[in-house]
Amino acid sequence: MRYNLLEHTADSMIKAFGSTVEECFGNAAYGMFDQMIDASRVEPKRKVNIEVTGDDLDSLLYNFLSELLFIFDAKKLVLAEFEVRIRDHALSCTARGEPFDPRKHAPKKEIKAVTYHMLEVDEREPSVTVLFDI
Repeated sequence: MRYNLLEHTADSMIKAFGSTVEECFGNAAYGMFDQMIDASRVEPKRKVNIEVTGDDLDSLLYNFLSELLFIFDAKKLVLAEFEVRIRDHALSCTARGEPFDPRKHAPKKEIKAVTYHMLEVDEREPSVTVLFDI
């Protein structure tokens, strides 16, 4: 199981899991795209390299997901495979996906922004929780 959709009254919230924090970040990215489109239909036709920095794991997660949301909005790319590496205060990711096609990817809901509200990176479990403004 990559992620669970959590109950929230107005927005979309997920909890992503993995064997490492890096895997959790990748699964949170998958979960974000899966809230917007049917991520299971995305084919790894294009590769995108993403690099972000942050003061801590929370800001790295926020900056990472925000960058992915920007890529979707600006470049119309949907991504579903994520190889995340975290070193100190930097995150690098090789992501794979393809151009968005509404006939193929079954649009679900529009995510306007990633939020810090209720954002949590749990290194012990490991898991991450993210609330998206829709």
